[in-house]
Amino acid sequence: MRNLFFILLTGLSFCLCAQSTPDADIRFKSLSDKSSEFHRRTDGEYDGYRIKIYFGIDKTIAQEVKQKFTSKYNDIPAYIDYKQPNHVVVVGNFKTRVEAFEILKKIQSEFPNAFITKSKIKPNK
Repeated sequence: MRNLFFILLTGLSFCLCAQSTPDADIRFKSLSDKSSEFHRRTDGEYDGYRIKIYFGIDKTIAQEVKQKFTSKYNDIPAYIDYKQPNHVVVVGNFKTRVEAFEILKKIQSEFPNAFITKSKIKPNK
C-alpha cells in the first residue's frame, strides 16, 4: 500500500512539472520564430549530399545521362547544373552520407565514375 501511494505521488509530481509555463511558451515561440526566419533566408535549403554521375562540356551528353538515370531510377531526383565550363549531373537529396552511399553502391555498376559530393539540398525536391 505504501509503495502504491509513493508511485501515485511521484507520478503526480511529474505531471505537475510537465505543465507549460509562460516562460517556456515564450522560449518556444522564440525558437519557432528563429526557425521560420532561418528557413525564409535559406529558402529551406540545408547541408546534405548528392551523387555526381557526370560532368563534362557537352550539354547533350549531360541530358542523355540524366534521362538514362531517371528512366531506371525514377524515384530519385536528378539535376543538371552548369558550372563553367562543365555541365554536371547530380542525383538525390540525401541528409546523410550513409544514405548517399547506399544509393551509390546501387548505381555504381551503370555509373562507375559516380561519387558523393556535399551540396545544399531541399528536403522535398
